[in-house]
Amino acid sequence: MSTTPTQHGDHPDAGAGVTTPDEALLAHDPVELAARWPDVTGVPAAGFRSAVARRLFRQACRRLPVRVLMPAGRRGGPQIWGAGGPQAPSMQVLRPDDFFARIGAGGLIGFGEAYLARDWVTGPAQPDRPDPLVELLTVFAAELPRLVPPALQRLRRFAVRHQPKAEENTPGGSRSNISRHYDLSNDLFATFLDPTLTYSAAIFDRPPDAPAPIAAWDELPAAQARKIDRLLNACAVGPGTRLLEIGTGWGELALRAAARGALVHSVTLSEEQLDLARARVARAGFADRVTIELCDYRAVTGEYDAVVSVEMIEAVGEAFWPAYFRTIDRVLAPGGSVGIQAITMPHDRMVASRRTYTWMHKYVFPGGLLPSVEAVHAAVGETSMRVVDDLAFGHGYAETLRLWRERFVEQSAEVRRLGFDPIFRRMWTFYLAYCEAGFRSRYLDVHQFVLRRPIEEIA
Repeated sequence: MSTTPTQHGDHPDAGAGVTTPDEALLAHDPVELAARWPDVTGVPAAGFRSAVARRLFRQACRRLPVRVLMPAGRRGGPQIWGAGGPQAPSMQVLRPDDFFARIGAGGLIGFGEAYLARDWVTGPAQPDRPDPLVELLTVFAAELPRLVPPALQRLRRFAVRHQPKAEENTPGGSRSNISRHYDLSNDLFATFLDPTLTYSAAIFDRPPDAPAPIAAWDELPAAQARKIDRLLNACAVGPGTRLLEIGTGWGELALRAAARGALVHSVTLSEEQLDLARARVARAGFADRVTIELCDYRAVTGEYDAVVSVEMIEAVGEAFWPAYFRTIDRVLAPGGSVGIQAITMPHDRMVASRRTYTWMHKYVFPGGLLPSVEAVHAAVGETSMRVVDDLAFGHGYAETLRLWRERFVEQSAEVRRLGFDPIFRRMWTFYLAYCEAGFRSRYLDVHQFVLRRPIEEIA
């Protein structure tokens, strides 16, 4: 597979040919790659859909502040699509037939697979500019609702794939979905997470409109502690508090709660996280205060003074949001509080896409769905609880993701040593950039919701 290295400053200029082989891919067993990534190493037969994809993509580019460099046409010289000037975010399509075949066959899934296959690459890194992949994807994310003409959006339900029934978030489906992401390897996550092993948005000690400098890597542990402490404070977690945590992660929140004197019951569906979180608790000397179980949230029993759940609702699924909040309502003691951190998307986009099978489902988070703020309020409204506080800090997630992405790229040799092939490494770079772009464009946000029962219901 011939290509050129991509987003870190070695993009060919507009007139260059594609002659540099991808050393990492050539060094890897092509049979093994094809077996693991058949839709990346192979190109679908799209026929008429490929021609439609080419036309729609070109029309979209005419409205966007980007530069898309296409191979030389019949009249010679590269073609440039897009409404952006020379400094606009850019991409170069190296294999247009493959690129449009993938988009024609899979839509946005195909667009992502084309990146993994290096059918397209991004422009060169430039001083004092965002990462070129993030910059490009931020433009696309901001315009996502308008990329497809309204007339064709009405045909969406006929054109897009729906999520597989096997990935529904039943107790069995949830276990499988969680394992496919979180049980990849604790060592993999340790390559790009800070020492707290916290895999969720941090709260940095600066306002969202603060000028540069942007957050540094060594600020991340304190920013993660700030995020956790804000939730624990909102739920009045202190000595003797009976705390339920839905979604353990690698145990940092349980550790910080136990250090306050709380009695923590944490549940997870990830065996890898369970083992490491228990080990961290034991090393910290909190085994008498923290119990971690491999348990579905629906099976939790007992009564708790506080319930916290950080970025776990995204893995619950719309059909099971009522069960999630009913469980919390059922186990919450009178006068108790709930802290939930959730990634959100606009309500109209959630409604339009809630059954759509996406690149993120296929390659990163099977079964996931981001709620809207309205959806959270509606689901909570079916219980005795109400939202009493709401902090949005999407800018903090953009910075968190930037730090993770940069660290992941820096640790590429270690990720390779752990056995992850070049397509996987490119996929995770794209995943982190894709998410960062969502927050930078403000298409995505993250909220800390605090829930309580009205006083009259407590009485």
